[in-house]
Amino acid sequence: MRLPGRMAAAIEVLADMEARKRPASEALKGWALDHRFAGAGDRAAIGNLVYDALRKRASHAWRMGEDTPRALILSVAVNDWNQDINVLNQDFSADKFAPESISEAEALKLSSDSAFADAPDHIKADVPEWLAEPLARNFGSDWAEQGRGMTTRPPLDMRVNRLKSERTRVEKSLSRFAPQPTAIAPDGLRLPSGPNDARTANVQADEGYQKGWFEIQDEGSQVVTLLAGARMGEQVLDLCAGAGGKTLALAAAMGNTGQIFAYDAQRTRLAPIHERLKRNGVRNAQVRNPDPGALDDLVGKMDRVVIDAPCTGTGTWRRRPDTKWKLTPAQLEARMVDQVQVLDEAVRFLKPGGELVYITCSILPQENDDQIAAFLARHDGFAPVPLSERWDTLFPDAPKLLSTNPNTVTLTPAATDTDGFFCAVLKRG
Repeated sequence: MRLPGRMAAAIEVLADMEARKRPASEALKGWALDHRFAGAGDRAAIGNLVYDALRKRASHAWRMGEDTPRALILSVAVNDWNQDINVLNQDFSADKFAPESISEAEALKLSSDSAFADAPDHIKADVPEWLAEPLARNFGSDWAEQGRGMTTRPPLDMRVNRLKSERTRVEKSLSRFAPQPTAIAPDGLRLPSGPNDARTANVQADEGYQKGWFEIQDEGSQVVTLLAGARMGEQVLDLCAGAGGKTLALAAAMGNTGQIFAYDAQRTRLAPIHERLKRNGVRNAQVRNPDPGALDDLVGKMDRVVIDAPCTGTGTWRRRPDTKWKLTPAQLEARMVDQVQVLDEAVRFLKPGGELVYITCSILPQENDDQIAAFLARHDGFAPVPLSERWDTLFPDAPKLLSTNPNTVTLTPAATDTDGFFCAVLKRG
């Protein structure tokens, strides 16, 4: 397929998403099943068009004066992929699978340099309007810049598994992809995102991955796991372990010593963890299924309880941009209720002097600093650990932290070139 046919397919996928109210990943998979002639390169290019349109949906729609799939994809092709309008029309006329030719009215909108002169900040930031207030509260006057950071394509980050390998060996195994060390995480490697129709490298087919030498993990996730401060020999409860990404990183940080108890309230989320633990050579993790009384023997015994809390996922908008436009105030309220419950549940497992680690992949203050303040108001005997000091010790050459609160850490694509994450650590007296 050539670009015109790929654009037509992307328009079809966006229309299917709207009509059937399903995620981008499902719509793309459905299109591929119905069009088996499309090769891997075609599927990658179509996916890139769709995700690029969703990342900047508000600004593309503002430029075009409409939010239709056609308007979004045309704007992506011209303004993000730098395609010439006249050349596109020539290609459209020579391709039977192409969309209709670009009209004069569309061409004027596509080439307007003053389109955003009077655009409100939420359009410039490419976020839903109702999120302007909390984002401004979290980031101050440059909040729109933080929003724009979420519109970029994410890199592919990996964490070298120190239990089985080391960085130079992994770099050699992945040499055909030319990975680069991450800027903050000491065991991270990165493959930058490519332009336009570039395909994401399939590193999971690499021998090193199969042997457990490395895991796919965003650098931000690696950073907050290190900020959790797990030490060798400790007893650690990973209370919202999910598929086990942070459990694996904690095990490596602890040198396979002590004990990690990996638990999740949903059994299906835990399912992948067993194979991952085996492949990574983790011997100090014990999986606890969500059965009645599964954690009763851990009450009051944990040195550290790590909460990778249920949240809106606003920090992952680069990877899941469709969720940005589906998020509602009601969904945010529901996640906040979940966070209160899991924070309060965690308290009973900590022994005196233990630390409660609260992590979200959110950039909203209601889920982050507000939750920590509310927790401290509900529970006597806890004090925040100044994470700015821990940051300086762990990452002396890293960028300056965004957070105005020295006790918490906020990561964003614009500030740290990572996904959006929040981390706070509370010490029990």
